[in-house]
Amino acid sequence: MAKNDTKGKKSKASSSQSAVTALDGHIPPQAVELERAVLGAILLQPGVMGDVATILKPESFYVRAHETIFRVIWELEANQKPIDMLTVTEELRRTDQLEEVGGAAYIANLTTSVGATANVLYHAHIVAGKATSRNLISFASEVLTKAYEDSIESEVQMQEAEAALFELSKQNIQQDIRRADSLLEETISEIQEARNIGDGISGISSGFPAIDKMTAGWQKSDLIIIAARPAMGKTAFVLSMAKNMAIDLGIPVAIFNLEMSAKQLIKRLISNVCEIPGEKLKNGQMEAYEWTQLSTKLRDIQDKPLYIDDTPSLSVFEFRTKARRLVREQHVELIIIDYLQLMNAQGMSFGNREQEVSTISRSLKILAKELNIPIIALSQLNRTLETRQGDSNSKRPQLSDLRESGAIEQDADMVCFIHRPEVYNIKVNPEDNTSTQGMGFFIISKHRNGPIGDVKLIFRGEYTKFAPYDSVNFVTIDSGIGGNFSPIALDGNSVPF
Repeated sequence: MAKNDTKGKKSKASSSQSAVTALDGHIPPQAVELERAVLGAILLQPGVMGDVATILKPESFYVRAHETIFRVIWELEANQKPIDMLTVTEELRRTDQLEEVGGAAYIANLTTSVGATANVLYHAHIVAGKATSRNLISFASEVLTKAYEDSIESEVQMQEAEAALFELSKQNIQQDIRRADSLLEETISEIQEARNIGDGISGISSGFPAIDKMTAGWQKSDLIIIAARPAMGKTAFVLSMAKNMAIDLGIPVAIFNLEMSAKQLIKRLISNVCEIPGEKLKNGQMEAYEWTQLSTKLRDIQDKPLYIDDTPSLSVFEFRTKARRLVREQHVELIIIDYLQLMNAQGMSFGNREQEVSTISRSLKILAKELNIPIIALSQLNRTLETRQGDSNSKRPQLSDLRESGAIEQDADMVCFIHRPEVYNIKVNPEDNTSTQGMGFFIISKHRNGPIGDVKLIFRGEYTKFAPYDSVNFVTIDSGIGGNFSPIALDGNSVPF
């Protein structure tokens, strides 16, 4: 179907060659005259091409001739060659495309479509919008066609559809270059705001004062990995933290637990909050005062912004969809995954498990940045730690112990470990010769934007609970400058039991 004629002669390529065809008799969204106006404005005022190129790509044009002309202009700009009617015409002639776009006369007539070159960017945005609408139609048509194919699993179809839609949305996000002074102004405002708060916490509090002192709170868009061997208390730690945040501070938190059911997790939470041993909650054999304590403390949990998902073998696709909904609808400010190695990248093929875990960790970092919230993912450590020989420090976890993927360390903004020496029958802490009974360490081994070091915690296994060590907690911090270490006294809250 021809859309343009030049002096009575039909252009070979001025008709639509778009991949999008009319659906149910509807003509695809288009703005042909504005396409002509944009091209004409560039030919009259080549200096605008730099700005237009941030809005339009050659494939943004509905008319194939216009796409071809814009591509030639794009290449001339890229090669720092002059752009005008003569150079564009000559380049089209050299590449045997001049007649296909309607000849030299069509190029000349483009400039007559220009009302005012000052409106070129406004016109370009309209053309881009029409291109997006056509892409959405094409996307919807492809999804509809595949939905009828029995040979493709519905889960795979959904993953492919989301990936295609995400790619389409990325194409329409304008990442503007910003002047340093505007960024400086915003940054100074953030620093001033942190100062006014007074506690030095610029991020989201964990409810553990000593940890907050080292991290300044969990920072938006960060991926935080917390790793440990089994039985160290990974779940107990994040559950204690979720209790601090959601129940004590009212911060909306979501937990994706792939290892146990939601009811099991809630029983642990009740044990934590009510300080009733988990075994008693399991068999119901509680004293009268414990029943009273249970009914009283449960009021603290009701109507608190804590969300739990216990989908087993959660895929990256499912997690991404649910996380976006939680942030959008429930205003969740932090998400916890327990644990990373139980996730899968369903619908994608990998040479080995390490590649799959790498893809998962990278996806989590991208999502944290997209949602602008911290994501905490628990991770398992390699068994090699168990067999490592040496002194009592030999069982202390290291970055090299991260299981299945070095990419986890690379993608994470922070890598932390939970370590309890008594699990390895180490009865005395070599640092200060104190008993290790009930002692836990939160070890920050990688911190992209801050210090590394250890925080002492108390572990109360009967309540699956971690708590601050004492009211004044001394933490060894690596300043990162010359390897100097200095003890810092932290004023924390007293142990809440």
